Amino acid sequence: MGSFSVLVFIPALCSVVLIYSLDPQQVHRWTFFFQMSWQTLCHLGLHYTEYYLQEPSSMRFCITLSSLMLLTQRVTSLSLDICEGKVEAASGGIRSRSSLFEHLCKALPYFSYLLFFPALLGGPLCSFQRFQAHVEGSSPLCPRHSFWALTWRGLQILGLECLKVVMRGVVSTGSGLADCQQLQCIYVMWSTAGLFKLTYYSHWLLDDSLLCAAGFGTEFGESPGEEGYIPDADIWTLETTHRISLFTRKWNQSTAQWLRRLVFQHGRAWPLLQTFAFSAWWHGLHPGQVFGFLCWAVMVEADYLIHTFANLFIRSWPMQLLYRALTWAHTQLIIAYIMLAVEVRSVSSLWLLCNSYNSVFPMVYCILLYLLAKRKYKFN
Repeated sequence: MGSFSVLVFIPALCSVVLIYSLDPQQVHRWTFFFQMSWQTLCHLGLHYTEYYLQEPSSMRFCITLSSLMLLTQRVTSLSLDICEGKVEAASGGIRSRSSLFEHLCKALPYFSYLLFFPALLGGPLCSFQRFQAHVEGSSPLCPRHSFWALTWRGLQILGLECLKVVMRGVVSTGSGLADCQQLQCIYVMWSTAGLFKLTYYSHWLLDDSLLCAAGFGTEFGESPGEEGYIPDADIWTLETTHRISLFTRKWNQSTAQWLRRLVFQHGRAWPLLQTFAFSAWWHGLHPGQVFGFLCWAVMVEADYLIHTFANLFIRSWPMQLLYRALTWAHTQLIIAYIMLAVEVRSVSSLWLLCNSYNSVFPMVYCILLYLLAKRKYKFN
């Protein structure tokens, strides 16, 4: 990151100061406000470079922003643990008469957790309790088991990288959204989204391998009262499910659970919409991200109603099989549509996607949501 690493060290230091000086019930509110304000200012700097100056952003700055987003996960996770009483906080520590050395010793676990480098490079999210238990040696390493687990992950990553090379060749030789015609745009969307998904899967497995090599993998067992290990990549479920809601829960699982705990469980009105709106804010509020995440929220809401009514009326197994096949294809195409919307940065590319034949797929779910919501109201 070079000099941009200061953008990570400053909020980490300030968060520890806030955690160390505030009462447990106030920690979460102030750390959340400070961390999201700092991250938003950094994202606005990226917007200024890309949209106003029309210049390519620095790769180091983009990596720093990614680490800053992951730091936000850990800061808010730790502050929620303190607020809920899962982690004992040193409230009023700065005002106490302890020596500087004692202050530093008490603050060191927080610094270690927030600046734990595998967590800043990727994921998945590791709770403070799990981190502390493993650092203290509660789960001894098993070199043989670790070797075979890492070898299997390495083979998976190699396979995904080979598929990426093939898919990149398919995408580069074909036409783009600006050149495709009619139904050809569906194939362009599907192949491009497939390349994005393979990239995500490969990175998640690599992050998981790094965390496993550091001694924080699932194969080392759990301590009593310790939160379970949640890998981000569940490729089989993501590629075979016919439900958008299940895909949403399994996509980047640790982040999905973090969003559920941080926003969804505390939302009083429209918690699903609040969760996806916050996710767009956390990702940077690019136009495609705002559109994509709000579209995703509507699709999940439609998914719940569609499958609820389908389970009531579809009884025979041939019809169930046909229904699953059609909804699987529709789910994959809607996810591809959302993924392209989130990944594109320019408004012109987003406009091309919205004006293509691909918009038919989310529109079908929107119409079904409207019709089934009215029918549900009549039933109630």
